[in-house]
Amino acid sequence: MSEQRRRGPMGGHGRGMRPTEKAKDFKGAMGKLFRYMSRYKMRFVLVFIFAIAGTVFNIVGPKILGKATTELYTGLVAKVNGTGGIDFAKIGTILLWTLGLYVASACFSFIQGWIMTGISNDVTYNLRKDISKKINHLPLNYFESRTNGEILSRVTNDIDTLQMSLNQSLTQLITSVTTLIGVFIMMLSINVWMTLAALLILPVSMFIIQMVMKHSQKYFQAQQNYLGAVNGQIEENFGGHDVVRVFNKENDVLDEFEKDNKKLYESAWKSQFFSGMMMPIMQFVGNLGYVMVALLGGIFVIKGSIEVGDIQSFFQYIRNFTQPIQQIAQVTNLLQSSAAASERVFEFLDEEEEVQNGKVEIRPDKVRGEVTFDHVVFGYDDETLMRDVNFQAKPGKMVAIVGPTGAGKTTLMNLLLRFYDVKGGAIKIDGIDIRDMNREELRQLFSLVLQDTWLFKGSIYDNIHYGRLTARKDEVISAAKMANVHHFIKTLTGGYNFEINEESSNISQGEKQLLTIARAILKDPRIIILDEATSSVDTRLEKMLQDAMHKVMDGRTSFVIAHRLSTVRNADLILVVDHGDIVEQGTHEELLAKKGVYENLYHSGTSLANHQPVC
Repeated sequence: MSEQRRRGPMGGHGRGMRPTEKAKDFKGAMGKLFRYMSRYKMRFVLVFIFAIAGTVFNIVGPKILGKATTELYTGLVAKVNGTGGIDFAKIGTILLWTLGLYVASACFSFIQGWIMTGISNDVTYNLRKDISKKINHLPLNYFESRTNGEILSRVTNDIDTLQMSLNQSLTQLITSVTTLIGVFIMMLSINVWMTLAALLILPVSMFIIQMVMKHSQKYFQAQQNYLGAVNGQIEENFGGHDVVRVFNKENDVLDEFEKDNKKLYESAWKSQFFSGMMMPIMQFVGNLGYVMVALLGGIFVIKGSIEVGDIQSFFQYIRNFTQPIQQIAQVTNLLQSSAAASERVFEFLDEEEEVQNGKVEIRPDKVRGEVTFDHVVFGYDDETLMRDVNFQAKPGKMVAIVGPTGAGKTTLMNLLLRFYDVKGGAIKIDGIDIRDMNREELRQLFSLVLQDTWLFKGSIYDNIHYGRLTARKDEVISAAKMANVHHFIKTLTGGYNFEINEESSNISQGEKQLLTIARAILKDPRIIILDEATSSVDTRLEKMLQDAMHKVMDGRTSFVIAHRLSTVRNADLILVVDHGDIVEQGTHEELLAKKGVYENLYHSGTSLANHQPVC
């Protein structure tokens, strides 16, 4: 997330003075963005043409309007001298031409804005679509090495930044540069000396801006630091408000908050003071420029070098000359933000994807479900977790995996699902190395029920139907009945059409777990994985969950990861895992006879979660 997003309403530096996040490689980031947008090059050409046309027409306007002022002045002088009068017809014609130019300029600007809005929306739409596709093809280790917020910011903050900057910066840059060049030419065409006098204010303005920013930067930085501290305190104290009150720390919390809040006030006051100084100083310098131009213009009118209307035009051009300079400075900041956002987005899109293709084609209806771990070696980075893992799961049998937290139980299943690939040995299904299988086809063989249930916002029917999108309604209902959740669904308002909210907080944990089991049953997999599915429910629901799990495991090869020994004693094979290795394996009776880790745990009546790892 960008700095500007985190700061909130008090994080501003004032217009034109806000620090901008910079890209590590500006040229490279913008190059990737422009190559991505090359599909819209014809629309960009139209934007360029209409932007220039609108700007040129707008620039010419003051010069023609000055002619009307000159004609009015000449007519008044002639009328006073008794030699003529004001030619209103000619003035009217000039004003109509001026109006036509401004209307044409407005139309051109509207068209280029409309085209550019379409381009920016199309670009961001396609970027979001590409990111969404990319997410589904990235390996699991990518998500484990980054926070959800970091990934989410690619789709939200960075894309929003690109959309805003594309819509504003490119057209603004074209119009500002065109305006700057065009106005400079028009000023020179009126009078060279007046142009030089007007340009003298630029270095003075730049010097003043530089000095103010130099002295104010430290206060802006301090403001952000103290703002972060204050926000952190508020979040922390609200989150632990009950603890604060229990320990009677209200006054201490208030004192600490007041200290940082006072520092925030002081730094914010100083930073805003400097921001407020900018405008009056710049106005003063600008007015000095106007005075110089007015004096020179009066002298040249007296000498007959220029017309009165030219002075009016020149004043308009001075105002139009300083404005694009400020706009270019703002566009530069926008482009920096665009480059930084673009860099992060394309870094994400360039991440290495999972290899999907395999040598062996799988037919799920022909898979028996025999799973073999053959001398498997695995580790994260340079750390070896599994050194020599061997076991065989017979088709249709239940394999329980037990061990202390962090022992490597879930890692075994991640390897089976090819979220990671082994570094040595092989994992086989029906004698075929899973590395020779297409990942997508491989995962069609599995259903997964996790401790942390995942349900999306939508109806209960849609959440169960997610297991197999081709399933009929009667199959969905049948799966719900097998999972012991049909009766509960019928008690809800709307039944299967009951809407689950975004947090799934309108149903209980146990009911959520039963729905995930129903989803797993509907998929009709050859192999099912149950990862501590009953660890967070009460005894009554645990019995229902176990009944449902037995139904889904019937006739299928199943892997059950559990802390509660009561759920695994009937398993055909129990694997005791410690430090990534299988230290014991066998049936319940065989492991008890060994009088090892499993036997000690069983007779102690404790959970494996509380067992100290075996060295």
